[in-house]
Order: sequence, then structure tokens, then C-alpha cells
Amino acid sequence: MDLRPRSHPTYLAFVVHRVSGLLLALFLPLHFWALGSAISGEAKLEGFLRWTENPLAKAAETVLVILLAAHLAGGLRVLSLEFLGWRKRQKDMVAVSAGAALLVGLLFLLHVV
Repeated sequence: MDLRPRSHPTYLAFVVHRVSGLLLALFLPLHFWALGSAISGEAKLEGFLRWTENPLAKAAETVLVILLAAHLAGGLRVLSLEFLGWRKRQKDMVAVSAGAALLVGLLFLLHVV
């Protein structure tokens, strides 16, 4: 039985994948509310879009993109484990996943600002 310590990078990748999935699931009601405002009328949607110009909303949007990228990268890492089996380079896969997620977030931030 493989009992790695909780400080091992693969355990941290596991936690990031699960937490990002949970936070994305908690975001969904807000997303559906925003979509509902578009259906309710142009004035409600315009008010929501004005609110999204707030710097705090921009920061939250960037965090959301990083969460999406982290969850996607973590999911791809898990899929590689399923189909390729355990490799000695798991730490490298974790680093690539984290780097890809941060790169996507930074690119989004540069595009947004």
C-alpha cells in the first residue's frame, strides 16, 4: 500500500482538483443568475454588465479562469493516471498542470486589463 505524506505534490494536486471543482460548482448559481438577467430584459443585463466592470469583479473573473484551468489540468492529470498508469514523473505532471493553470490565468488577466 502506498501511503505518501500529505505534503507530497500529488496529494496537493488532488486537493487543488477537488477544491477547484467545489468552487466551480458553487459559482454555477451565480452564473445562472447572470444568464437569467439577460432573459429578464436589457436593463437588468446592462446593470449586471456595468457591475462586472468593478475591479473586484475583474479579479474574481481572473480567479475563476485560474480555477477552470486548474480543474482542467488536474482532470487531465487524473486521466493520464487512469490510462497511462503510475509514472515516476508524477511530480513533473503536477508542476506542468500547475504551470499551465497559472499561465492561462495570467494570459486571461493580460487580455482583460
